[in-house]
Amino acid sequence: MLDKLTNSLDFHTKALVLRADRQRLIASNIANADTPGFAARDMNFAEAMRNATAGGSASGNALAMRTSSADTGAGRAGHIALGAGSASGAEGGEKGYVVQTQPTLDGNSVDLDRERAAFADNAVRYEATLRFINGQSKTMLAAIQGQ
Repeated sequence: MLDKLTNSLDFHTKALVLRADRQRLIASNIANADTPGFAARDMNFAEAMRNATAGGSASGNALAMRTSSADTGAGRAGHIALGAGSASGAEGGEKGYVVQTQPTLDGNSVDLDRERAAFADNAVRYEATLRFINGQSKTMLAAIQGQ
């Protein structure tokens, strides 16, 4: 019974954690905008959210294991497929490198305009997620109190 009440809260909690992780990535990109050779990083939020919610386990941190297929050249049947060269976050968020839009002489791939826009967009979405959690908590409290 309780799990039915908290499923929506769990979804928004995972979204909040992923938004915070993405905010850290974007802040790191902005902080290293003048570092020669720095490669900007970002995450595909939709894919990370699918990975975080697909497990269906109580912990939410279960990583799905799969095997590589022999026809893709990635390995033989039975081999465990690794990610496409990217690191995973705490909730399964795949982090990758950002495609450089304007080549620079020092090899830095940070586009400050794009990073600032992504930072603002992510901050607004983070705040919206917090408001959803707050609203759901207030609704559940009112229901428990019988109001």
